[in-house]
Amino acid sequence: MRLVESYYWYRLEQVKLSNEAAREPSVIPVLSHRFILSFKAEDNYKVAKNSFHGFPADLVKFLSELRRHNKRSWFEANRERYEESVRSPALEFIASMAAPLARISPHFNAIAKKAGGSLMRIHRDVRFSKDKKPYKTNLGIHFRHVAGKDVHAPGFYFHVDPHEVFLGAGIWHPDSESLGNIREAIDEDSSAWKRAKNNKTFRAQFDLAGESLKRPPRGYESDHPLLEDLKRKDHIAVCQWAHDDLLQPTIVQDVIATFRAAKHYMAFLCKAVGVKF
Repeated sequence: MRLVESYYWYRLEQVKLSNEAAREPSVIPVLSHRFILSFKAEDNYKVAKNSFHGFPADLVKFLSELRRHNKRSWFEANRERYEESVRSPALEFIASMAAPLARISPHFNAIAKKAGGSLMRIHRDVRFSKDKKPYKTNLGIHFRHVAGKDVHAPGFYFHVDPHEVFLGAGIWHPDSESLGNIREAIDEDSSAWKRAKNNKTFRAQFDLAGESLKRPPRGYESDHPLLEDLKRKDHIAVCQWAHDDLLQPTIVQDVIATFRAAKHYMAFLCKAVGVKF
């Protein structure tokens, strides 16, 4: 997929801390208008409704170059660019998602923090890996259920890398108890499950994805009418986007519309694992 060329301009904006004096100017991305930001002490981003108008094209270019130069020296030399093209726009996007996401369900978080929020860290955990490259080469944003503590919780997901862009919904690698509960719900309320997964709006945009068992799970016959669903180890749905979609000024509305299409699917999974939707 071709990389789109950058058409964004950057200007120095005066960024202010809440209830504090102005500090040094910072470079932040703009379109034809100014992004006006304020920061809390804990680095939460506060943006006006519908103030996010697309990611800078340099986001994909940066990730592509990071893939080729995945070293601390290169990253440190390009840290300011990472902040301008990746992290700051991502936090602005997350903040703009909070209110409309709550209208789909009030039980999913959109937390715009540099650490500990919806933005997934760029540093890889290389402790037990033969691949010692220090950085992930994708942008990952997980709008996690309030009852969850990690990436295995029910959630909506936004992913960008040099090769693809996709939106996700569901539960990735659920623990054995949650997976068992989902299988039980599919088996006991098959009509509700089929309505959720076969919803026309949902299936027009999403494909079911993830890993599956090769054989029937314990306790289920090989001729079960929903065997392929019972064999799933992941219950996730994926909607493919194009890189150009990242640049659209309607990106927040477009993402929300896509997530909304997965509402019944998500509601079924949440009920199955015992959390509110």
